[in-house]
Amino acid sequence: TWPSYRVPVILPQSTLNLDKPQFDAEARLEVVSPCGPACHKSSPLPTYEEVKNYLSYETLYANGSLTETEVGIYILSNSGDGSQGKSRTKRQIYGYDSRFSIFGKDFLLNYPFSTSVKLSTGCTGTLVAEKHVLTAAHCIHDGKSYVKGAQKLRVGFLKPKLKDGSKGANVTNSAMPEKMKFQWIRVKRTHVPKGWIKGNANDIGMDYDYALLELKKPHKRKFMKIGVSPPARHLPGGRIHFSGYDNDRPGNLVYRFCDVKDETYDLLYQQCDAQPGASGSGVYVRMWKRQNHKWERKIIGIFSGHQWVDMNGTPQDFNVAVRITPLKYAQICYWIKGNYLDCREG
Repeated sequence: TWPSYRVPVILPQSTLNLDKPQFDAEARLEVVSPCGPACHKSSPLPTYEEVKNYLSYETLYANGSLTETEVGIYILSNSGDGSQGKSRTKRQIYGYDSRFSIFGKDFLLNYPFSTSVKLSTGCTGTLVAEKHVLTAAHCIHDGKSYVKGAQKLRVGFLKPKLKDGSKGANVTNSAMPEKMKFQWIRVKRTHVPKGWIKGNANDIGMDYDYALLELKKPHKRKFMKIGVSPPARHLPGGRIHFSGYDNDRPGNLVYRFCDVKDETYDLLYQQCDAQPGASGSGVYVRMWKRQNHKWERKIIGIFSGHQWVDMNGTPQDFNVAVRITPLKYAQICYWIKGNYLDCREG
């Protein structure tokens, strides 16, 4: 059953205009940090002022202008730790590759797979409202600077490719997956939390690796709501699901599910098979919504990428997802709705 959370209130206090960014960072499709679950758990909890600073945010507009918004937090709960770590490239497949490529428009154009979209910077995003896409912050900003494609950021929606003007009939050989193409919508503005934006590219708080994109026009597809991430032991089968555009399978939407291995207040550690490109995918679970008497899928995290962790002298691979905590839920919900009264229940 989906637990009910009392969500804190996060409200903008002041907004400053910043200089236009340079857009000079390379888009990195994965973020790597050697600080593992034990290291994160032992980090001191941030102070109220630090949390306010982490949850303040930058907003990038399509015309290149940039603002910074300071926030106030009411009814405080503890938040994450801005742990840091150095880059290290490593594979993201664990033993037998358990990913499923989703073929055929019957699947691709149907919920929940239809909520997965591709970013022009190479990552994945998830539709979370009529005009909003949730993704990973590192797809837009490397911690120091916005990436090259961030100003002209576009979001791609898979559509069937029609052949020879045929009106949607499947004229391809039925044994072959139907060819799909992307239809692109421009992004109007992007929100990135200050907890992600640091002075040094290696000084990255993975806890805040999320961003929200607002499209220039509604996408007219079904979207998935966000929810507060329950503890791993409350997840059905202890398992999470996500679909993304892994870059070793170009043009394919790839679905996977796996068990959560460990968690901190802000992060989920799992060994879901994934490749760069899947970063930014919405991690979701399906649970019973008692108030509505129905099953409901909600996004409880954002897939960040690969992490190499030194576990008692033994190197171990994890893939990491950023959990949507009550504070992050309040922030993302406010970004979407612009009204905290609609964001009181997680």
